[in-house]
Amino acid sequence: MSESDQSARHRRRMQRKKSVVDGAIAEADRDQGLLLVLTGNGKGKSSSAFGMLARALGHGLRVGVAQFVKGRSDTGEEGFFRRQPGVTWQVLGEGFTWETQNLARDTETARRGWEQARTLLRDPDLGLVVLDELTYPLKYGWLELQTVLDDLAARPPMQHVVITGRGAPEALCAAADTVTELADLKHAFRSGIRAQPGVDW
Repeated sequence: MSESDQSARHRRRMQRKKSVVDGAIAEADRDQGLLLVLTGNGKGKSSSAFGMLARALGHGLRVGVAQFVKGRSDTGEEGFFRRQPGVTWQVLGEGFTWETQNLARDTETARRGWEQARTLLRDPDLGLVVLDELTYPLKYGWLELQTVLDDLAARPPMQHVVITGRGAPEALCAAADTVTELADLKHAFRSGIRAQPGVDW
């Protein structure tokens, strides 16, 4: 095939693609607050959520973060975002459940944490709320799923919410507008490499 034939074929293919993309864009004709779920066993769920946090700040939105399970306050993302105007950041956990080893305490911590997270979901000035690792309190039964779903549904209509964590419940995924599952193909930790600052925390 000659170079001119290849060029013409490419142009026709891109014209068809443009027609399909333009049609899909034209059909998306409304705005609303989105519920996004980032789940799966792969690395990068929280990192993706914090990327959206940076994007929201770039558009002048005020944002809120509620971190469930994690109890540390020395992560790079917290160190960066806490210094930015328009950010509310709450660390609600006491560490992973295998660290605390106390079901009653974990349940009480999660419930107290949800009360704080609920204040973010009721704040119409927040354009984006990240509920980091919320799936774990739901998976372990520390929080009532229906209560969480009701509070999410009652949030301000233009507030976006991102929920991260493995094993997102089916009902949460059904309620979400966008669900992304990150797959774990390979991880440095399994090769004996410790979590690295700037990449893992």
